[in-house]
Amino acid sequence: MLKAVILIGGPQKGTRFRPLSFEVPKPLFPVAGVPMIQHHIEACAQVAGMQEILLIGFYQPDEPLTRFLEAAQQEFNLPIRYLQEFAPLGTGGGLYHFRDQILAGGPEAFFVLNADVCSDFPLSAMLEVHRYQPHPFLLLGTTANRTQSLNYGCIVENPQTHEVLHYVEKPSTFVSDIINCGIYLFSPEALKPLRDVFQRNQQDGQLEDSSGLWPGAGTIRLEQDVFSALAGQGQIYVHLTDGIWSQIKSAGSALYASRLYLSQYQLTHPERLAKHTPGGPRIRGNVYIHPTAKVAPSAVLGPNVSIGEGVTMGEGVRLRESIVLHGATLQEHTCVLHSIVGWGSTVGRWARVEGTPNDPNPNDPRAHMDSESLFKDGKLLPAITILGCRVRIPAEVLILNSIVLPHKELSRSFTNQIIL
Repeated sequence: MLKAVILIGGPQKGTRFRPLSFEVPKPLFPVAGVPMIQHHIEACAQVAGMQEILLIGFYQPDEPLTRFLEAAQQEFNLPIRYLQEFAPLGTGGGLYHFRDQILAGGPEAFFVLNADVCSDFPLSAMLEVHRYQPHPFLLLGTTANRTQSLNYGCIVENPQTHEVLHYVEKPSTFVSDIINCGIYLFSPEALKPLRDVFQRNQQDGQLEDSSGLWPGAGTIRLEQDVFSALAGQGQIYVHLTDGIWSQIKSAGSALYASRLYLSQYQLTHPERLAKHTPGGPRIRGNVYIHPTAKVAPSAVLGPNVSIGEGVTMGEGVRLRESIVLHGATLQEHTCVLHSIVGWGSTVGRWARVEGTPNDPNPNDPRAHMDSESLFKDGKLLPAITILGCRVRIPAEVLILNSIVLPHKELSRSFTNQIIL
């Protein structure tokens, strides 16, 4: 019997995802046509023996989250519950706080997945490795180039046994080209080191605060407090994957993740990919179109395009490398490239909305998305264009490399600006 835990974070996280995270919790943002964490849930539901999926986070259980959980339970025929933390508890604190719910029913092991990763989730392969040689912690790892490895948790392994000998979170100098994917398989014994960290935090807190009610005791960082401390003690092992993997920290990385998932649909969900039909729009490459979207037959879509519920597209629209969200309208002959068009936004006739892709180096198979910063030397860096919700773009203007906050009505062209 198995369980899965998805760590979805909270509203104080996802700041790099603004203005898109203003409207919907980041884990519910649509990537390749479905909410980000639905990809995780689909992968977990396919593992034989999966009994329950738990979401742990600090979001209020609002209507969108509740509605999503109810729909997912029906679709996958699995209990899926949300456990809300009383305060942000770090990547490991929620696991320890809700240990009784995780261990209820006596699972042989449980998966732990970070919500903000895109992957083909080789969970069955990880389970096979765990059953062949059980250890408290099994981490999924992939390779990165020397420069980019500094942005991730770095793993030094024994190449014969795959034991993790050394673990450093975001090192300042090169440690290893194997990085942590944020996808784990833990046995029930893995909670004991979390308890040790909790008790140590409590003791440290009591020394500082004589009341004994130190709030930080429950905050446990899996990477620094557990993996770094236990590396080299025969408890942590790594399983390497060469499948797709990327972090989803910003809107630009959501667009890249959408491309990875759409290409994955060729194998996993061919029914989600739009086909070229007589009298329908021209489809180039991998495109997802929601069944309720209205797209004019002379539109040209793709590659890497995701079109949400109730979207309307006029004649002659050109759309490439973009996500168009629920209820948006693209009027005749608009051109949208490398952009995200927000919920209910309108782009006027003959307008052009364009961004600059920040994709990994295609000549380096180990390259990943750079964690983009918005500014360099006081200037806004060229990046994808984002229109927040209910933005109105007038006819015949150019919006280039810009971020438009929600509910703005523009009257002219903008380049390299954040429009507040």
